[in-house]
Amino acid sequence: MGLDFAAIAGSVAPPPEPIPYPTRSGTSLPVRHYPSDASDVFVLIHGSGHHSRYLAPLAERLAGGGAAHVYTPDLRGHGVDPERRGDIDYVDQLEDDLVDLVGWVRERHPDGRVFVGGHSSGGGLALRFAGAGGDASGIVLLAPYLAHDAPTMHKGNSAGGWAQPKVPRIILLSILNGFGVHAFDAMTTIEFSMPEEARDGTETLAYSHRLNVGFAPRNWQKDLAATTVPLILIVGSEDEAFVADRFAPAITPHAPRAEVRIVEGAGHLGLIGEGRVAEILRAWQDAL
Repeated sequence: MGLDFAAIAGSVAPPPEPIPYPTRSGTSLPVRHYPSDASDVFVLIHGSGHHSRYLAPLAERLAGGGAAHVYTPDLRGHGVDPERRGDIDYVDQLEDDLVDLVGWVRERHPDGRVFVGGHSSGGGLALRFAGAGGDASGIVLLAPYLAHDAPTMHKGNSAGGWAQPKVPRIILLSILNGFGVHAFDAMTTIEFSMPEEARDGTETLAYSHRLNVGFAPRNWQKDLAATTVPLILIVGSEDEAFVADRFAPAITPHAPRAEVRIVEGAGHLGLIGEGRVAEILRAWQDAL
C-alpha cells in the first residue's frame, strides 16, 4: 500500500508564484502567498518529498473563503531549485527558518493572529516549533508525523510504503550526535518512493541525517505538553500512512485541550483537497 499521489495532481487554480523571505543565514527562501481580505494568517508547511505547491487547494479555500491570508513556504532543501536538495546546514535550521518566516509574516500583518501548521512531516515541524515556544496564536496538525515508533504508525508500514529509513545508519549517527559528533550528518538516512508518474523534477526523494532529524518533533510527547496555545489535529479516516483513530488517545494525555477531528473517507494526501478541512479550520479559528 502506498500513498495516493493522484489526490494532489491538481488544484482549484494555478498556485501563486513564490516570493522570497529573508532568513538569518543571509539567504532568502521561497514562500507562496494566498491573499485574503481577512486579518488573520495561516502559515502551512508541506510534507516530506514535495514542496508547497500541493497545498494549493487548502490554501485557496482558506484565503478565498475569507478566513485568512495563507503562506506556504518551500522548506530549505526542497522546491524547484534549492541550494542543496535534501540537505540543510544543521539540525535546527528548518525550525530557525520557520521562526524567521513567522516574524516576517507578522511584520506584514501586524493586526492579525498567526496560526502555524503543517501536513505530515510538516505537522511534525510545526509541533517542534510549538514545543520550543514558537510565536503562534494556534497550531494546526494535518495528519502529522510524530515519530517512527509513535502509536499512530502502521506497524512495519513505513508511512504507507512511502518512507524507507536506513535504520542502522540512523542509529549510528544518533549515537555520534549524542557525543557531539556531527561530521557525518550529511549522509543520507531516508529515501522516499514516489511513483514515476508523480515526478516532475522538483521532488526531493532523499534526506540527509540533519534534515531528517530537523523535520520532526524533538520529542512529540514533550512538545505537545509544552504547547501553550490552542491546537487542532485533523486526519483522514482512510490515511494510508497513519492510524487515524489512534491520534486522540495518543495526543490528549499530553495536550488535554487539543481538538482532534477525523475526516471520513479522506486519505493521507487527499486530506489537503477536502473542503471539510477548510470548514473545520474556519470554525476552530472563529471559536478562538
